[in-house]
Amino acid sequence: MGNDRSFIKRAIEIAGNGINEGGGPFGALITIDDKIIAEASNSVVLSRDPTAHAEIIAIRNASKILRTHDLSDCVIYTSCEPCPMCLGAIYWSGIKKVVYASDRFDAAAAGFSDKLIYDEMVRNPDERKITFLHIPDAGGKKVFKQWIDYENRISY
Repeated sequence: MGNDRSFIKRAIEIAGNGINEGGGPFGALITIDDKIIAEASNSVVLSRDPTAHAEIIAIRNASKILRTHDLSDCVIYTSCEPCPMCLGAIYWSGIKKVVYASDRFDAAAAGFSDKLIYDEMVRNPDERKITFLHIPDAGGKKVFKQWIDYENRISY
């Protein structure tokens, strides 16, 4: 818990620095073996990129540094509970531990509510506020077959 506390304090410091630089109030860092390998603050507005959340940038940086998409030996520390997009990226990266300070309700109180996204995720696509059009006969399954064939040819 000692290192967790110092790393979460650093994530909060990164968030504060990000605000001073014109970014949003979110910071994240990733560790491996209790060493910081990547840090990032939210830069959605600065970069004009809606995916430039602190967690996403930290994951991208850690993956570059470690030269792998598999971050299963890493821990991510965030100033706030990850939003649904960042949570998805954390799962895809293999990270097995998330330590955060504020929660989604604290974020909502500051004007950063992701309740709509949480609500939409559990709905069937045809019930969502965004139109989803599924065209199953367009040939999309071919790339999955191609992938399976490719994987079967590679020997690990």
